[in-house]
Amino acid sequence: MKTALERLIGQPVFIRTVTMYYVGRLKEVYKNELVLTECSWVADTGRFHNALRDGVFSEVEPFVSEEVIVARGGLIDMCHWGHAIPTEQK
Repeated sequence: MKTALERLIGQPVFIRTVTMYYVGRLKEVYKNELVLTECSWVADTGRFHNALRDGVFSEVEPFVSEEVIVARGGLIDMCHWGHAIPTEQK
């Protein structure tokens, strides 16, 4: 049986950590890390509910790295991202 995280592999996700927000495609799940591709750091969501509903953020900084590793120790929550992954700096 797959875990909740494993069910999201290959899907676009929104991640909230204790200090930052990320949007990207979940590539791999490990005991202590998540690996994302197509990843952007969301510097400012704007109104949180509106950002989740509409898929639009106030400020976005795409990573130039092909993969980004996020430590699971700082994970607050994560959900499927039902919008396009932002790829342009804003």
